[in-house]
Formats: sequence, structure tokens, C-alpha cells
Amino acid sequence: MRRVIAIAVAGASLAGCSSFSLDAFKSTPPTVQIQLDSVPTGADARTSLGQSCKTPCSVAVAAPDTGFSVTYTLNRFQPATIPVQVIRNPGDFSSPASTTFDPNPVVAELQPAGPPPKAARKRMLKPKKPKTPKGTAAAPEPAGSPFPDASQPPAPATPSR
Repeated sequence: MRRVIAIAVAGASLAGCSSFSLDAFKSTPPTVQIQLDSVPTGADARTSLGQSCKTPCSVAVAAPDTGFSVTYTLNRFQPATIPVQVIRNPGDFSSPASTTFDPNPVVAELQPAGPPPKAARKRMLKPKKPKTPKGTAAAPEPAGSPFPDASQPPAPATPSR
């Protein structure tokens, strides 16, 4: 009889407790290592979840329900942001549940900021026109050209009949 009373009292106390929730039974999101790298190395990598490190490195990330991003910064280079997808495999009786990231490793190729190096600037200049020696005239246009020669006076107009 005492057992029945003890169970009834425990059940009544739980029923009256409004803070009781099934959230206490949910598992925490799995923590997964993700490798971060950059070209050139030595960039500061920061996830949108808050972890950061200097490349090459790896960080432990509690896998969110949705994807996240990694932003790379390095002096004299443009910042780059790479999106990362979270892939969840629920598992079954023969295999455990797993969480992976795509891509992993996350690699960013940083582009230089500012003006291009001198060698690249030379290639970007317009090609120079060949110089004609003084005293020589430009080559005349070939006969039958649809365009008139600008150095010649216009031909007199023929009267229309």
C-alpha cells in the first residue's frame, strides 16, 4: 500500500510541475571537427557559429540544423566567405547516425587586393602604334574603297536631271 501512495504522490507532483519538459531527453548536437585552410596560408578563419583560428587549422563545431559559413581574412588580400552545408544521416539498426560537412576541408583561395603587380600592369597597357618616319605620308587607301579619302577635297556633285 505504501508503494501505491508513493507512486501517486510522485505522479501528482510531476503533474503539477509546469517546468517539466521532454527537452531534457533530447541529445545535444554532435560536435564535428572541420579542417580550415587557405591559399596563401596564415589567414584568419572565422565560422558564422563563432569559432576562429589561423589557417591551416581545425575547429570543433556543434553541427547546427542549417548550414553555416567560414570567412577568411588576410592583410593585402580580399576577404572570402565559403558556405558550408550540414549533412545528417539518421542511421538505422546497422549503422549509427552521423553528421558531416560539405566541403570538408573548407579551403579558400584569397585574391590579392589593390593594384596588380608591375609585371601585370605592363601587359594591361594598350599596345603602341608603330611610328612612321617623318616626311612620309600615310599609305593611300586602296582604289574602290567605299570611304572617301579625308586628305582629298570632295568631288564636285553631278547635277541631277
